[in-house]
Amino acid sequence: MQELRALATGVGSMPQKDTNHALDLIFKYLNHIPFWPQLPKRNIREGMVAQFSENLPFLKMDDNGLRFSPSEAKEGGMETFYGHLIDNDLDYFKISEEFALGLHEFYKRLESSDLKAVDFIKFQVTGPFTFAAGLKDQKGLSLLHDSVFMQAALKGLVMKALWQAKLFKKFAKKMILFVDEPFLGCFGSAFTPINREDVVRGLTELSAGIKQSEDILIGVHCCGNTDWSIFTDVPVIDIINFDAFSFQERFVLYAQNLAQFLKKGGIVCWGIVPTQEFSGNETADLLAGKLMEGIGTLIKKGVDKDLLLKQMLVSPSCGLGSLVAGDSEKILRLLSETSSFIRNI
Repeated sequence: MQELRALATGVGSMPQKDTNHALDLIFKYLNHIPFWPQLPKRNIREGMVAQFSENLPFLKMDDNGLRFSPSEAKEGGMETFYGHLIDNDLDYFKISEEFALGLHEFYKRLESSDLKAVDFIKFQVTGPFTFAAGLKDQKGLSLLHDSVFMQAALKGLVMKALWQAKLFKKFAKKMILFVDEPFLGCFGSAFTPINREDVVRGLTELSAGIKQSEDILIGVHCCGNTDWSIFTDVPVIDIINFDAFSFQERFVLYAQNLAQFLKKGGIVCWGIVPTQEFSGNETADLLAGKLMEGIGTLIKKGVDKDLLLKQMLVSPSCGLGSLVAGDSEKILRLLSETSSFIRNI
């Protein structure tokens, strides 16, 4: 495996409405692992659920937002959906410019750029549990409770990921896919009506469906506190991305699980630069010191030091989409500086 040693990347969302401005920042500060920006302030279609909803027959999008419409799906829509799925018709599951302008402009930027510094191309898809939790029918019932539509959503998200992989394969770079699951930060509470087995099974099916067709590193991003052994127990997850700024002390409690995860080639992406908690007073040396404290704790618990240092990435603690544009540049600059600081230790 390539020695990553704290290369930096982003989570997904950016606060800019100007796509080129967002891309300028990404390529300036995260040139080793650039990603396409989700721009929720540009258009409601770029919200993390709506963005991946096109051609899913039980979802309807208009200028008022996205709605879960199971009755309409039963009028032939599901049959058409599964027909395209069986035919492996990736173009049917494409993500259009209307829903992800940042994706298409990112592709153009890659075409026109010198990519010598690029080690990986990163892209993302919303995870099935976060996707389903954000959708309710007219009775207020979440899609999470409907096994038929939940399964269709999962399969649709696999195809959305594979369509992206097909698009970016042209550039002959290694690829990273993040499955964004912020909803699982509430796992174990009364607000998450799913059990551990459901989550492991769903994420295994999603990631295995992608891995069968493409050689991609698959990561799961969760910016809340959760049962991190869920992700180490999914055999085809390669990267765990967590909010190291807020939850590092809880994450290191899973040292035994992480030791096995690293031994089989797993990568930890430390979300060490704060987003919602960002004050502007943070410095690269302080953040690097905090991260190294976490690594030190894991080493004391028996986790291999060399694996921890070689198989690590750094990122913001979460997406930047809800912030003001000026703070997003400060955070990406700080992330780049923190990455360089750690790599030079």
